Amino acid sequence: MVEPFLGTWKLVSSENFEDYMKELGVDTAARSVAGLQKPSITISADGDMVRITTESPLINTEICFKLGEEFDETTADNRKVESIVTLEGGSMIHTQKWLGKETTIKRKIVNGKMVVECTMNHIVSTRIYEKV
Repeated sequence: MVEPFLGTWKLVSSENFEDYMKELGVDTAARSVAGLQKPSITISADGDMVRITTESPLINTEICFKLGEEFDETTADNRKVESIVTLEGGSMIHTQKWLGKETTIKRKIVNGKMVVECTMNHIVSTRIYEKV
């Protein structure tokens, strides 16, 4: 059911990302640089393994996982987290937990675009990607 997400996506708009990064604990310098980046995300699948590669001029990250199975992840801002990705109602829900904290990255396809909602506590950032 990950088929709608497969492909390469380029960031076209971002709202409230600075506040979201601040809530994550990202320092001021890193937030200002990260906020200027327009990353591309490639989502692929090989059998039951899903791969999400994020590329930007500053940093590249890659995660490989099976839906519904926990895995260790090191985030772009160098947090060591326990992650799980599930599919719920057509959305790909990526939950990261570390040091008693939790954030959720919800990806959904809306009118051919990938809408990514990053939520931590009461802070929500919405980032929209178009297929390349």
